[in-house]
Amino acid sequence: MYKPLSQIHRVAVLTILPALLLLEAINSGAQPGARIAAGYFHSLFLRSDGSLWVMGDNQRGQLGDGATNQSNLPELIVTNRVKAIAGGAYWTLFVRSDGSLWAMGLNGAGQLGDGTYTDHHVSEEVVSSSVTAVAAGGFQSLLLKSDGSLWAMGANAGGELGDGSANPTNRPEQIVSDNVVAIAAGNDHSLFLKSDGSLWAMGNDGFGQLGDGTNSIRYTPEKIIPSNVVTMAAGDGYSAFVESDGSLWTMGLNNNGQLGNGTLNNTNSPQEIVNSNVTTVAVGGGQTLFLKSDGSLWAMGANSLGQLGDGTTDNGNYYTNQPEEIVPNNVIAIAAGEWHSLFLKSDGSLWGMGYDLDGELGDGTASRTVTMPKQIASGLIGYNQLSIQLLSGGKLGLSFVGLVGTNYALDRSLNLSPAHWVPQGTNPAGVGGVLTFTNTPDATTNNFWRVRTVP
Repeated sequence: MYKPLSQIHRVAVLTILPALLLLEAINSGAQPGARIAAGYFHSLFLRSDGSLWVMGDNQRGQLGDGATNQSNLPELIVTNRVKAIAGGAYWTLFVRSDGSLWAMGLNGAGQLGDGTYTDHHVSEEVVSSSVTAVAAGGFQSLLLKSDGSLWAMGANAGGELGDGSANPTNRPEQIVSDNVVAIAAGNDHSLFLKSDGSLWAMGNDGFGQLGDGTNSIRYTPEKIIPSNVVTMAAGDGYSAFVESDGSLWTMGLNNNGQLGNGTLNNTNSPQEIVNSNVTTVAVGGGQTLFLKSDGSLWAMGANSLGQLGDGTTDNGNYYTNQPEEIVPNNVIAIAAGEWHSLFLKSDGSLWGMGYDLDGELGDGTASRTVTMPKQIASGLIGYNQLSIQLLSGGKLGLSFVGLVGTNYALDRSLNLSPAHWVPQGTNPAGVGGVLTFTNTPDATTNNFWRVRTVP
C-alpha cells in the first residue's frame, strides 16, 4: 500500500501600503511558487533556465531517469523549458513552456493520464498543449488549462475527481469548463479557486477537510467560500487557505496539531488561525507551513522526523499545535511532502528538513531525522522576485524575474470581488529572466495587479 501526500500550487501575493497594491502571480500563469515540489519520498525543483532536477525515492520510476534506484543528490532530468511541477505519492508531473504535460512514475490508478495503468520510468507526454498548472495528490492528478478549464484523472473512490461518480479514469476528463485559476490535490480530496476568489472542494470529507460543515463525501464540486480566497492547500485529511486580507484558515484532521488552533480536535468548518500578513501555505502528511509578508517561515503540526525544522523532533508529544517561527526572513516559496519539508530563499538557495533516508533532501546523505533546515542547492534564482517602486510622475515600476524568453503579461483590476482584469502590457523576460513593466496606478483607489504567462 502506498501512502499518499499532497502537493500545493500556490498563489503568491504581495500587498503594498499605503496605496494598497496587490500583485498576484496566479497559477493559470507564471506559477512562480511551483518551482519546488515535495512528493511522498521524493523532491523536485526547477532552476531559472527551466531545467528539472529530482532526488529521493524512485521505486516506481517517479524520478524519471529510467531506473528505480533512489538518488540522494539532485539529478538533472529535463534540461530546459519546464515551467511547472508537481509530486504525487510515487509519481511526478511537469509542464513545459509549450503547455505540454508530461508524467512518470506510479500509474496504478491511471493518475498519469496516458490511457493505461502501467508505470513509466521515463517521462511521457500526456497532453500536447494548453496546460498551465498541475497538482498531484494521493492517487489523483489535476491539471489546469489556459482557458481556465479544470481536468482530472486517476483514483476517484472518494469523489476526488469531482465528476459525479466514484469511478477512476486513466485519461484526463474535464470537470469545470472555465474560470478556474488555481488547483490543489490532497490525499483523497481536491480543491480549486475560481477567478472570483471562490474556493471549491470535492472528495472525501471524513475529517471535515472540505470545510462545508459536514463529513459527507462530495462527488461534484461544492462552493465552500464565496470570495476573497487567494491561495489554498490540500493535505492528508486536512486543508488550508489564505484570504486577501492575509488571514490563514484551516479545517479537517488535527491529530498532530496541523490546523494550528491550539488543540488536537478535528473541525469540519474553516477556523481562522492567523489574522493577517500570511501570503501562502503548504500542507503535507501532517505538517503545515506558511509564509508571512516579511519573508518569515512558520510551521505547526507533526514533527517526529524533524519536518518542522525547529531543531527538535518533539515538544514531549512529537508535534506542535500552534504556529512557531522557523526562519525569520528571506523565504519566498515552500513545499510540504509526507515527512519532509522544503523552502526556497530569495538568494536562490533551496533548503530542506525532515525525513531523508530515501535521499529526498538531496544532501548526499541518508538520515532518518534532519531537525534543522539544511541547504540542498543554490542558484535557483530567476523567478518569484518582485520589486515595486513608485517612480517619478507617480508611475509604478514593477520588476518581475521569470523564465528567460517567456512572455509575461501584467493585468490590473480595481476590485477582486468580482475581479475584472484589464491587460496593461506584455513583455518577454530577457537575459537573466528580468522584465520590467511601467504603469500608472490611481493612488486613491485599491488596485490589484497580477503577472501571468501568455503564449
